[in-house]
Amino acid sequence: MKDQPIARDRTEWFAGPAALRRDILAGMVGTFALIPEVIAFSFVAGVDPEVGLFASFVIGVVIAFAGGRPAMISGAAGSVALVAAALVVSHGVQYLLAATILAGLFQIGFGLARLDVLMRFVSKSVRTGFVNALAILIFSAQVPQMLGVSWHTYALIAAGLAIIYLLPRLTTAIPSPLICILVLTAFTMAVPMPVRTVADLGRLPDSLPSFLIPDVPFSLETLVIVAPYALAMAVVGLLESMMTASVVDELTDTTSSKARECTGLGLANLAAGFFGGIAGCGMIGQTVGNVRFGGRGRVSTLTAGVFLLILMVLLRPWVAQVPVAALVAIMVMVSVETFSWSSLRDVARHPKVSSAVMLATVAVTVLTHNLALGVAVGVLLSGVFFAFKVMRLMEVTTAYDEASGTRTYTVTGQVFFASAEMMADAFDTRDAAARVRIDLTRAHLWDITAVSALEGVVAKLRRHGAAVEVIGLNEASAVLVDRHGPAIQAG
Repeated sequence: MKDQPIARDRTEWFAGPAALRRDILAGMVGTFALIPEVIAFSFVAGVDPEVGLFASFVIGVVIAFAGGRPAMISGAAGSVALVAAALVVSHGVQYLLAATILAGLFQIGFGLARLDVLMRFVSKSVRTGFVNALAILIFSAQVPQMLGVSWHTYALIAAGLAIIYLLPRLTTAIPSPLICILVLTAFTMAVPMPVRTVADLGRLPDSLPSFLIPDVPFSLETLVIVAPYALAMAVVGLLESMMTASVVDELTDTTSSKARECTGLGLANLAAGFFGGIAGCGMIGQTVGNVRFGGRGRVSTLTAGVFLLILMVLLRPWVAQVPVAALVAIMVMVSVETFSWSSLRDVARHPKVSSAVMLATVAVTVLTHNLALGVAVGVLLSGVFFAFKVMRLMEVTTAYDEASGTRTYTVTGQVFFASAEMMADAFDTRDAAARVRIDLTRAHLWDITAVSALEGVVAKLRRHGAAVEVIGLNEASAVLVDRHGPAIQAG
């Protein structure tokens, strides 16, 4: 049994020469798709592009070894940048680096505490809404690159999409997005035209990242400043990574260790902070692109990180010439492939509650551009709707035995905070019966709200002169009653 994890790890790194080649090529595609988004989110966070690019290199390398989901690409992008922006504006980049390190420590702690189990509360409807919202956001992020441009840009995007979708019909030896980048870059270099290139997105790094310690006072005051931001960055980053890992699990029909992903992301962000980078998380668009073009193992994740450094430093002059139109074409393809088109048909077929949760998740995420908030709203609605559904399954029936003068109330279903009041309202506390029996054989008391409601009913009946007997408590309910409602059994 001890050899099984070792064998799995070995397979995740090397599943054969063909798989290794696919991982490397898919990882290279993921790198090109990563660059514009990292640069864009660096501007959102208010930092230089090199801060996001250095972080993505460090995160990609560390997460390849420490992460729990092979083939997942992580980098400095997503809602984490939105959280970080306020800290950069108020206190500067050095405080951001300190927050990044603290966020990594938080995430390591969350992983060791196995808080990944909270992902079990994310329903299928929320995951579908998350994926659809991401697809919309990925596409909308490309729109600015298609406004106020010459016709040459639209022609290149069309040509890029044609290469991406038609080339696989001829060969799949090399991922078509990679060919798209090479062909369009060579064409624009040979035939100059007024189109934007990667160089126009921001200054690319011209040196290797170096180890540093954030230049902030090591004091309680500093901790008070950075801790709220660090906690928010840690939670948002983990949520996006966990959701991305779940998407890859479904795409590849495999499982992954969410706890290991928590600690792995924490280690990656810890390293990023010490090398001058911003915190990051799983990147759904780049990850889906990696998986769609054959990435399955950890080599694809490692390639995305290492190749990014190679592109930034060694191939910087050539990368600067890559037309943005080629990257837009790739991301448009990713958005189309990411969107769950079957969910449009399922909106009418699935229960209205499930469809409402999915649509709410999409709406909140798209309107706020906050993936964590969208998922939080979806989970909250799922919980409310579930509680409402379970609440309606609870019922109280009554029967009267004239011979003994006994009124029997039979409670059926789950009694908790949402259904406790309904249960209490079903009792006639002014009942003229001399004896009242409350049968809970087919019921379960879940919380102190349920116990309190039952206690209130018993007290009112006794005040009106009835002899009350509670029967049928299961073991868990009896323990709850003994601890929080001992008066129920008394008398």
